[in-house]
Parts: sequence; C-alpha cells; structure tokens
Amino acid sequence: MPEANPRVGLFVTCLVDLFRPSVGFAAVKLLEEAGCAVEAPMAQACCGQPTHNSGDRAETRAAAEKTIEAFEDFDYVVAPSGSCAGMLKKHYPGLFAGDPAWEVRARTFAAKVHELVSFLADVRGVTSVAGTHPGSVTYHDACSGLRELRIRSQPRDLLRTIDGLELVELPNADVCCGFGGTLATKYPEVSNPVVETKAGHIEACGARTLLAGDLGCLMTMAGRLKRRGSAVEVRHVAEVLAGMTDAAPIGAGG
Repeated sequence: MPEANPRVGLFVTCLVDLFRPSVGFAAVKLLEEAGCAVEAPMAQACCGQPTHNSGDRAETRAAAEKTIEAFEDFDYVVAPSGSCAGMLKKHYPGLFAGDPAWEVRARTFAAKVHELVSFLADVRGVTSVAGTHPGSVTYHDACSGLRELRIRSQPRDLLRTIDGLELVELPNADVCCGFGGTLATKYPEVSNPVVETKAGHIEACGARTLLAGDLGCLMTMAGRLKRRGSAVEVRHVAEVLAGMTDAAPIGAGG
C-alpha cells in the first residue's frame, strides 16, 4: 500500500523550465492525483549533466551540492526526464565517493530519486489514468531512461488505459535519437544522420503523435520532423497522460 501524502520535490529540469513549462504542470497534476504533496523548490537549478558530459567535475559537483541541499528534506525527488533523473540517481554518488562530508548525503539523496512515469507506476502503484486522447501515438525510448533506469513498459502500460488512444510501436524505438546530451552540439556530423534515420522510422510507423519522456530528445526529433515537412505532432508523455494537450505541439510554429 503506497504511503499517504508523501512530500515530493519536483525537479523541473532546465529544458522544461525554459522551453516547455506545460510538462511541469502536467507532472504536478499526475503526482497530485497519485496522492502526493508536490513542491518545486525555488533553489533548484541544473542537475549538472552538461558539465558532467563535458568532463568538468568541479562544476558538476558544485551543481550537485546545490541540488542535494534543495531537495534532501523531501520524501521523494521526481523528474519528468529520464536523463536528469539518471544523472541525479546514478551519477551523483560517484561525484562524492570517499568524501566523508558528502558521500552519505549523496547516496541518501540518490535513493529517493525517480523518473516521473516510473515513480507513478512502480512506487505509487498507478495502473491507469483518466481521460481521452483520440488518435494514434508512438513512443520513443530515450537512452538514459531505458538503459539507466529500466523505463520501458511503464509509459506504454499507462498510455494503453487512455480512451481513444491507439499505441503504435515505433521501429527501433530503443535506438538513440541523436540528441545525446552534448553530442548534438559538439558532433553534429554524428548526430544529424542518427536523427534523420529516427525521423524516417517515426513517419513510417504512421502514428499521428510522437511521445517520449525526455524533452531534449523530443526537441531534437521535432526539429528534424519539421524540417522534413512532417505532420507528426510531438509531445511529452506526461502531457498526454495528464490530459493536458492544450499547448501547441513541441516544435510547432516559429
């Protein structure tokens, strides 16, 4: 039986804060419906993943210290992003290994961290969501969520409970979209062919809407689909699960 009214600290993520706040509001709705008391600490900032990927351990550790201090009083820390959740959960302990002042704090913090959809399904026991979503959708398995956090069945299981929604499996759904954190900016000659191939698979599956749990991946795929003139809409899975799809699709306009 899930505990009653746990205090959840929502780690909003940089991309959600700056580019897609609707994902944060959808996350709050889903968490509250799952019986959680949700707060988004104002002191939160970047998880440190960009500097970590670039090899800057000192800056990454500084970001990690701020994050731990902002969230360590909560029962759980939840992020609508597999990559950010993976950074917090899997990489923070290693940053402080051997440090008597921080290692235990980092490990205690990491044990409380979860990606949003896996938290709903695996911790809170959510087996269905209310609402309707007419039309077909497909789902991309973002690398960090799939490989670091073992998120695969959870979003699909919940999506199948939505009235009117048809879930179409994406060919090679578990293959990288080309975002890869800093890969897309540092090595576009590698990233561009990868996302081009991914966009072709998305269009070929025939789904009306593409979903995923990581905004970086979604923005990368949305950009490529738009340049191809595709009619496929792109949304974060939380928006569909929460029934909050009033915002324009990711990448629309502009």
